[in-house]
Amino acid sequence: MLQDIEPYLACPLCAQALTRHDRSLRCPAGHSFDLAKQGYVSLLAGDAHTGTGDTAEMVAARADFLAAGHYRPIADALAQAAAAAASAAEVPGGGPDGLVADLGAGTGHYLAQVLDALPDRVGAALDISKYALRRAAKAHPRIGAVVCDAWRPLPLRDASAELMLNVFAPRNGPEIRRVLRPGGTLLLVSPTARHLRELVDALGLLSVDEEKQRRIDEKLGPYLTPAGRREVEFTLRLGPQDVRTVVGMGPSAWHTDPERLGAALAALPDPVEVTASVTVAAYRR
Repeated sequence: MLQDIEPYLACPLCAQALTRHDRSLRCPAGHSFDLAKQGYVSLLAGDAHTGTGDTAEMVAARADFLAAGHYRPIADALAQAAAAAASAAEVPGGGPDGLVADLGAGTGHYLAQVLDALPDRVGAALDISKYALRRAAKAHPRIGAVVCDAWRPLPLRDASAELMLNVFAPRNGPEIRRVLRPGGTLLLVSPTARHLRELVDALGLLSVDEEKQRRIDEKLGPYLTPAGRREVEFTLRLGPQDVRTVVGMGPSAWHTDPERLGAALAALPDPVEVTASVTVAAYRR
């Protein structure tokens, strides 16, 4: 719930602490942000734009695909890495209110799995899509959902999170470092070049650069230290509707022509075997 993460929130306009006043959050400078009836709060600056956020259709597709358990091995690996990071933390987590911040949380699916593995932690689901955060606010009783822009200063206090998650989402190295406590860990899930390769070839979807992991390390290098990684790879057996769903929930949804996609789908076997391949990497402040 939002009240669980309020001690960690900061005003996006002046970075001062936020406190609840009836149905809004306010800072000492008088900036006020209304709480949405769906359970989230928008801490976007007034000139921010949400056009890059996932649409309602993309969010619904992702929710359906994840609920079916297709990416369960990824969620399990992330939860295991989170438990290991928490037990090996150089700095105590701060007791029952330690914060896990998920940057680009989407529907909150992965954050919920991590919180199940860390029963004394609370989670901040950060995303620019209000459609996603309507679901994230209900994904787990210890999640607070916040609309924000990953490329701007995050509405969290300095050194407020002991653990940050980033799953198939934008990465803002300077802000991640600022928000992490000393000794805190970022767990980053990114696709390898083999991820969904059968669909990429057959349907003309966006592909993953072979050098993606190297580029991620270079961009995060000035701010965080690599602390281990593992690859998670498994085979999916997807029917036609599952394939439509996985296409509709990712970046290819912005670039795929429906008629062309329909013709390509008709040519696929039913079910089609598809490779899921990601890297789960840890970085420490």
